[in-house]
Parts: sequence; structure tokens; C-alpha cells
Amino acid sequence: MHNNSTEILLQGLEILIVDGNAYMRRLTRAMLLNLGAKSVMEAADGLAALEAIRTCDPDVMLLDWDMPVLSGMEVMRIVRSPGVFPRPNLPIIMLTDRAHRSAVIEAQRAGVHEFLIKPTSPKALRDRLMSIVAKPRPMMQLGELYVPKPRHKREDPKAVHTV
Repeated sequence: MHNNSTEILLQGLEILIVDGNAYMRRLTRAMLLNLGAKSVMEAADGLAALEAIRTCDPDVMLLDWDMPVLSGMEVMRIVRSPGVFPRPNLPIIMLTDRAHRSAVIEAQRAGVHEFLIKPTSPKALRDRLMSIVAKPRPMMQLGELYVPKPRHKREDPKAVHTV
């Protein structure tokens, strides 16, 4: 289902890819451009990511977990600091090869909007981006945590809930 409205929505996004691996950044960039994204920036480590958020003000960040200088989780802790960091509500997709359920839960608690396991598909990437753009979730303080408001539970108790 690759319709024009999807492409138009993605065209307007400033997307920041943060990954220590240059090949993975190229791969993700190519996928985003194929999906219709026009503005894609890259950062090779967590420190460069924070700088790019401050200077380029992206709409969405794709963040790898395992990175040099500052890990993805350290970046999450810094970004999700209302009153300290300028963009605490930035929508973040964690794109990682950590596939364990515990990693998903830890990323959720850190405040990621979506969780994708590498290597991802263009369709999965598009779906996550669309979910952020089309149905944005406001951030909320949950005890010590600053996280996206949980999605409403579906009626079917057996339905699988993603992040």
C-alpha cells in the first residue's frame, strides 16, 4: 500500500539517522529516499546525534542502540529530559539488532516511540514512520520516566501489542 499521501507525508520530514556503522546508515538512507523522504541527515555517534538534534531540529530520529561515544540508551536519557534538553518530545525509532523482549521493554521505558529490529524492511520502516506522523502520541511523565502516551489497548485480548 504505497500511496501518494504516504509519500507526501514522508517528503516533508527531516529524518536523522544515528548509527555507528556507515554501511547501515547508507542502507537506511537509501530505504528512506525510496519511500519518498527528501531530507535525511546522518550522525555516526551519540554525541553527534545530540548536536544534530540541536542544530538541525529533525522531525524523527532513527537511533541505533550500540554506538561509540554515547550509546543509544544514553542518548535517550539525555533527549528525554524536559527542561534540560531542547527537544524532549522528539519522536524516536530505535533501530537495533537487539531482538530480545527485554531490550524492547528497556527501550520503551527509555521513551522510544517505535522499535525496529535490523535488518528492517522498507515496509516496516514506512509503517513505523507513518504511525508517528499520522497518529502522533504526546509525551507524558510516568514517575521518573518521560515516555510516549501508551496507545489505547485493542479490544481483542489476544492482539499482539507493539511498542
